[in-house]
Amino acid sequence: MKHTDALPEPWMRGPIKGVHPLLTPVLYSFQMAREDLEKYTAGLPPARIWAAPHGLASVGFHMLHIAGSTNRLMTYLQGEELTAAQLDAMAAEESPGEPSREQLLAALNHAFSDAEAVIRATDPATLGDARTVGRKRLPTTVIGLLTHIAEHTQRHVGQAIVAAKLAQQANAT
Repeated sequence: MKHTDALPEPWMRGPIKGVHPLLTPVLYSFQMAREDLEKYTAGLPPARIWAAPHGLASVGFHMLHIAGSTNRLMTYLQGEELTAAQLDAMAAEESPGEPSREQLLAALNHAFSDAEAVIRATDPATLGDARTVGRKRLPTTVIGLLTHIAEHTQRHVGQAIVAAKLAQQANAT
């Protein structure tokens, strides 16, 4: 059993020192994603990371997409537009080659660490401030983006876990 298996879920480990309580749910989401993806991809052979069981998106796609979408959404959170490099990276999510599990976990950790620094520096007084998303500049707010980042992360973690379990079953047969 890994150490984190004995711990309660991140949101039940108490407040995060120095972080406003309205900002912590996203940080909890990132920590839970790290732990769940580490756990559910452990022992998964490289070919199974990129398998598409039953035509579903692969574990690798979900991990790469979580990292990329977190990066892009954080750009919008900061009131900026996506760069050409970010747009290229988004297009590359569809056919990224086959990064290893370790590379995928490292990319997730990097994206989460960068995002955490921005979130920790966010003034809670700005939560209602307007932001826009995408080329259509769809309206949202700082709190709307933070909420979406957390729920989008968890949505894809759940899909990655299902894909990992199906891929593991396919490997066992």
